[in-house]
Amino acid sequence: MIEYRNLRVALLGAGSVGSQVARLLLENRDELAQRIGAGIELAGIAVRDVDAPRDADIPRQLFTTDALGLIESADIVVELMGGIEPARQYILAAITSGADVVTGNKALLATHGPELFTAADQVGAQLYYEAAAGGAIPIIRPLRESLAGDRVERVLGIVNGTTNFILDRMDTDGDSFENALAVATELGYAEADPTADIEAYDAAQKAAILARLAFHTSFPVEAVHREGITTVTAAQVESAQKAGFVVKLLAICERHTDPTTGVEGVTARVHPALVDRRHPLAAVHDAKNAVFVQAEAAGDLMFYGAGAGGVETASAVLGDLVSAARRHVAGGPGVGESTQANLPILPIGTVVTRYQITLSVADRPGVLSQIAALFSDHEVSVEAVQQSVATSRGQETDARTATLVIVTHEALESALAATVESVARHDAVQRVVSVLRVEGETA
Repeated sequence: MIEYRNLRVALLGAGSVGSQVARLLLENRDELAQRIGAGIELAGIAVRDVDAPRDADIPRQLFTTDALGLIESADIVVELMGGIEPARQYILAAITSGADVVTGNKALLATHGPELFTAADQVGAQLYYEAAAGGAIPIIRPLRESLAGDRVERVLGIVNGTTNFILDRMDTDGDSFENALAVATELGYAEADPTADIEAYDAAQKAAILARLAFHTSFPVEAVHREGITTVTAAQVESAQKAGFVVKLLAICERHTDPTTGVEGVTARVHPALVDRRHPLAAVHDAKNAVFVQAEAAGDLMFYGAGAGGVETASAVLGDLVSAARRHVAGGPGVGESTQANLPILPIGTVVTRYQITLSVADRPGVLSQIAALFSDHEVSVEAVQQSVATSRGQETDARTATLVIVTHEALESALAATVESVARHDAVQRVVSVLRVEGETA
């Protein structure tokens, strides 16, 4: 029988993901040792309360409240506690001690990634984070390694399972936003405070990570344009269905040229959008995630799977753990992050996209032509208009209202936004019901 030397693993956090990582590591350690060429020893699990209930049956003696003491004796540190502090302090301590680090902490990487990667490079350590952007979906390694020699043009993804579940319920079951959120909370897809999900903070953090990898450029989360889904209505979803679209919260990272300056740069944005039902992303249901990558040489690639869940995300964590352990067996320094392109980060106004604008207007002669003139004034071309007349609010003819749904051709985001502002001020426009971008269309 082959004898393996042991590598000591310190686990920080035993929540839904951490407890599953511990369980799988204990149950499968012999098989993992065969894959690695070295034994794996779970040295301990740092938690705040050693007596708190866990999602898995783990020997109590493994738990400790002394995180720093555990880190000092480890070859590999797995951080799954979440949050910024003390996770940042613990990861830096692990790197300083010479340990490799595996983390799924998207908030920390999106805000302090450059600091952590620099620290790892200085000592030849490696920071792994496959679980930080897509749960079980392998998207970090393909962008970081498989596509490192290609030119990625665009990353278009559904990267938050909670919002996808809510919007999917609204599309397939006709639920209101409030009802769909209540179901998501009941099933455990949404937290008691769902703000990070429904206001797209979570998705924006993942977009910053994906943009950095795709374009080899440091991308602060503050530079990601963010809009949540709280304003999406059942009426919007129904209107999208009639037009052949589905509403999805998308993270979009793309390379393009500012038409006013000629400067090539990158943008990242997260917002609800209309997706053509023929596009692969339209078929992503329930709490699933999917990331669609468009590269110059590889073409179109799609990565699909569970974006959350304890055992599913644990799969990505263990994959990183095996990679870290193999590196220890082979020896040599870690592979540094590729962020040398440092492309300019362009404002969202430089993006070229399309809008679907829904207006409530007075039903009187000449209104449509007047609104069309406003679009023309801003050099935005109208592709299609759908008009319906609402029930009279009174006996007078001029009390009648109409609903206009206007779909534009491609135009600059800045021109489209200015058009909407101008239209909203027109005396015949009672209100701008909704504005949605049209993304992910098929050829």
